[in-house]
Order: sequence, then C-alpha cells, then structure tokens
Amino acid sequence: MKVTHRIEIAATPDIVWAVTTDIERWPEWTPTVISAKRIDDGTFMTGSRALIKQPGLPEAEWTVTELTEGKQFVWETRVRGLHMIATHDVAASDSGAVNTLCLETCGAVALLLSPFIGGAIRSALEKENTGLK
Repeated sequence: MKVTHRIEIAATPDIVWAVTTDIERWPEWTPTVISAKRIDDGTFMTGSRALIKQPGLPEAEWTVTELTEGKQFVWETRVRGLHMIATHDVAASDSGAVNTLCLETCGAVALLLSPFIGGAIRSALEKENTGLK
C-alpha cells in the first residue's frame, strides 16, 4: 500500500528542506512524532539513522536509504512486521515549495492490515504536512 500527501508551503525549498532534515526538532511541529533522536552525528545523509517514537507505535529505527541534497530523502524501518518506506520530497513552486510525503508499506502484514491502516496513514501524512507548513 502506498499513500501520498502534497501541500504548498509559502517558504523557499531550502527552508522547507532545512526544517525537514532537522529530525530531532520534529516533535516541535508535528503531532505525528512524540520523540526523535539521531543515532549518528554529522551531516544528514544516506546511512543516517534516527529513533522515532510515534503515537500508537513502538520506537523505531529509521535508516536513510537514498538522499538527493535539498530535494528528497527516503528512509526505511520495520515495525511490528511491517516494512515501511517513507519519502520526503521538496520541490520549488510558484508560491514557494511543494512538500510531498509518501509512505509505502510492504510485505504480507501490510497486505492484511491495509484496509485498517490506510486511513490512519493518510491522516498522519496530512497532519505532518500541515505542521510543516
């Protein structure tokens, strides 16, 4: 199952990117993250890892698997038998930036649960994008 949410933000893509990649400050602006802690130090890049605690889920370790500086990062985790792949994409628009969030769930557990978790995922992506805006 793959769920996507886009939002226009009246800020430059550079600003949106800076806020998006400042992982440890996410709890300040999105209700979808209770706590966030980088496991490694230094530049946020491919291989970077963070522990993320979200409402109703156990703390999960997310690892960046792809990154295009200033534009997009993809990271992955496994939680309760679900393999989750999240994409954060920032692009320029006439009014500033478009931020696109995508969450893909993979595997047998995802297939079984998709009718039950699809709405919650849509809601979480919308809340996260609205908080970022």
